[in-house]
Amino acid sequence: MVARNPRYGDVVRSSFARQGLMAHLGAELTQVEPGSVEVRVRSRPELTQQHGFLHAGVTTSVVDSACGCAALSLMPAGSEVVSVEFKINLLAPARGHELVARGRVLRAGRTITVCQGDAYALTDEGEVHCATMTATMFRVEAPEPDGAA
Repeated sequence: MVARNPRYGDVVRSSFARQGLMAHLGAELTQVEPGSVEVRVRSRPELTQQHGFLHAGVTTSVVDSACGCAALSLMPAGSEVVSVEFKINLLAPARGHELVARGRVLRAGRTITVCQGDAYALTDEGEVHCATMTATMFRVEAPEPDGAA
């Protein structure tokens, strides 16, 4: 896939850095390529549910963010994206020391982009595929920076 903005990496990193929920979760954007990204979050007790593995809300949020960042990487300058729809299948408990979410664009349009996201729980034995998402992202104009006329 070809990025329409040569500064796509900076744009995606900046957008991700402004996501309060990702900061709250301790999520890190670890890889950015045109049409694909990787986001990681370390497991810790406050992110788990009653059985001790990562809460489905954490998994869903991180995969959604990965899909959004993948879509944003292919948008022209001055763009942002928002989720308009997604479907997630939880395949296995997110039991491990870290969750890795990989988002990739399936089809990029001018305003609508369809993405696939997958989440893997990292264990001492390897990766366990724990969720898959299909997401639709909508392109919007990036808001003006604070103080801009």
